[in-house]
Amino acid sequence: MPELPVVIIGAGPQGLAAAAHLAERGLAALLLEQGDRAGAAVREWGHVRLFSSWPELTDAAARRLLEPAGWSAPKAGFPTGSEWVDGYLAPLAEELGDRVRTGTTVTGVSRLGRDKVVDAGRREQPFVVHTQDRDGGEGRVLARAVIDASGTWSRPNPAGADGFPAIGEAAARDLLSYRIPDDVSAFAGAHVVVVGAGHSATHAVLRLSELAGRESGTRVTWLLRRSSMANVLGGGAGDELPERAALGSHARRVIESGAVEVVTGFRVAEFRSGADGLTVIAEDAREISRVDHVFALTGFRPDTSMLREMRIDLDPALDAVAGIAGEIDPNIHSCGSVSATGARQLAQPEPGLFIVGAKSYGRAPTFLALTGFEQVRSVVAHLAGDVEAAERNELVLPDTGVCGGAGGFDAGGGCCAVPATLQIGSRPVPVG
Repeated sequence: MPELPVVIIGAGPQGLAAAAHLAERGLAALLLEQGDRAGAAVREWGHVRLFSSWPELTDAAARRLLEPAGWSAPKAGFPTGSEWVDGYLAPLAEELGDRVRTGTTVTGVSRLGRDKVVDAGRREQPFVVHTQDRDGGEGRVLARAVIDASGTWSRPNPAGADGFPAIGEAAARDLLSYRIPDDVSAFAGAHVVVVGAGHSATHAVLRLSELAGRESGTRVTWLLRRSSMANVLGGGAGDELPERAALGSHARRVIESGAVEVVTGFRVAEFRSGADGLTVIAEDAREISRVDHVFALTGFRPDTSMLREMRIDLDPALDAVAGIAGEIDPNIHSCGSVSATGARQLAQPEPGLFIVGAKSYGRAPTFLALTGFEQVRSVVAHLAGDVEAAERNELVLPDTGVCGGAGGFDAGGGCCAVPATLQIGSRPVPVG
């Protein structure tokens, strides 16, 4: 099927990089993007500044494609999502030209004339990528291979601690948000709750704490499922990404100032609406009352429904590609400990299908752009028949300075951190 294109799903950073590598090797590529332009998902968090610096946010093949057209790679600084799109992703999409098709939603991937059950002749049949355009028109694209770089942005995790929406979560949806806020001025004088322990939650807490410092009566409560703050604030001086380290350090100062109330071991079970706002109820029956708004920032999960007729192998705990799951498990590893990033580890039981980018990590929160660029470099080398390049590992990741493991999820502490103690109001709270 050499005359057919490699179809890439998702025109985000990894999808565009994959198209650049395919173009460089002279292989036909078609990139299908659901949004109205490339980088649409990144634009939705365009107000957030990245931890990675510019040199870590551009792919080598993409640079080689862009530079002859007069584009120059930014040499320093930490862009926001919008700056990343405007300064790199949009120019790359423009250079790729008609290889990028926007406004096209992939609804399914199959083999021509074969559903998931059929073995006979399966490997010899091309892929069929089922699509729908903005007007609801349906189409089919035949492909020699498929690279799924569709990400996880459209599937935020719920606030409920057991992985399902808490009781009353759907009914209270007008008072819940699942994205990092930009303009928080509407919450002046309100009681706002943030659920989550990752970088997104930390961003939200910092934005809201600044509002609390300006507007009297504004309350910020941070709910953590873990029984301590170990590892929540990052690795400090041991973190090789300075912006990530600065985020944790800033959050530590805000907590020490008493501007944020931190409640640990709080696993949301129910939202109850009343005349005086929401009451958030934990599994152990503790309550946070008179809440005006909740930011549930508990991570993302992949949507694999489009691959339901494909034979795929995902880790049962992480929903990550099984071949890399052991190295990205957040119970054990930080982002600096990953080495399995190539085509061999990403290969699926369905030959010619690869899941890359944030989606390959499933629910693991440690994905970095550098990882995705290395993934697509190796996958495209494999598709081009360049075995040596596909097997070569060119990835060097900055370490977090802490192990990201859950470690003592119930008992406190983490698998690498040395606990200390902060005074928050009148209560001592252990931190890593």
